[in-house]
Amino acid sequence: MNQLDLKRIANEVRKGIVTSVYSAQAGHPGGALSSAEIFTYLYFQEMNIDPKNPKMEDRDRFVLSKGHVAPGLYAALANRGYFPVEDLKTLRKLGSYLQGHPDMKRIPGVDMSSGSLGQGISAAIGMALAAKLDEKDYRVYTLVGDGEIQEGQIWEAAMFAGFRKLDNLVVIIDNNGLQIGGNIDEVCSPYPIDKKFEAFNFHTITVDGHDFDQLKDAFAQARVIKGRPTAIIAKTIKGKGVSFMENQVSWHGAAPNEEQYIKAMADLEKAGEVLC
Repeated sequence: MNQLDLKRIANEVRKGIVTSVYSAQAGHPGGALSSAEIFTYLYFQEMNIDPKNPKMEDRDRFVLSKGHVAPGLYAALANRGYFPVEDLKTLRKLGSYLQGHPDMKRIPGVDMSSGSLGQGISAAIGMALAAKLDEKDYRVYTLVGDGEIQEGQIWEAAMFAGFRKLDNLVVIIDNNGLQIGGNIDEVCSPYPIDKKFEAFNFHTITVDGHDFDQLKDAFAQARVIKGRPTAIIAKTIKGKGVSFMENQVSWHGAAPNEEQYIKAMADLEKAGEVLC
């Protein structure tokens, strides 16, 4: 798939994020929007998956450690064909299978229920270790937040992954610089992120998380690294694609009203027209 096609899909993912959060009048649009290209590249280019067979034994696995940005994952899954795009409008509604955090028991394509920050990476590492023990060649990917890596369990897990030389594991850090309490370097700075992961025997790569060429090169590099896991530090913009949400911490966990929804969708429609 070429870069233009991926950009178009990422824009559709963003539309799904905004629509679902607006419909729910609840959710976390900022970090979901910053991760749109990451979700798109994983599900449309990188991972060995089959929407018609979500439990395929040798599929690659993905764990959304920062589970509150589920609207981004759901939009990617829907556009990939796991379930109808129209269902995104049922986000957080009573009886819907698309709740505020991913549920592996109810949602096709979700490999791990998540949402307790700091814990998803441990589940991903368990999957990667299982692949090694079973002599399987599937790969495991996990997306964590840059605020989330303030959690101590992240580093306990990283120590284990590096020690066990889990080269089938890729940890992606959505480094948008903002968390619910403000700038990450003012709340509790995790910098330098690359040096910390390197200390735990990770190969680290820093990229523009909105650039598909850079993402392609990073994931390709991760595939040839042997004897250690990879951490991809993706520099992103919180709220990316919606003019009034970009780099605004207030959109970490807020839903747009009708006027804001119309403006947001107009921004994304305009972006889509440029890609045609």
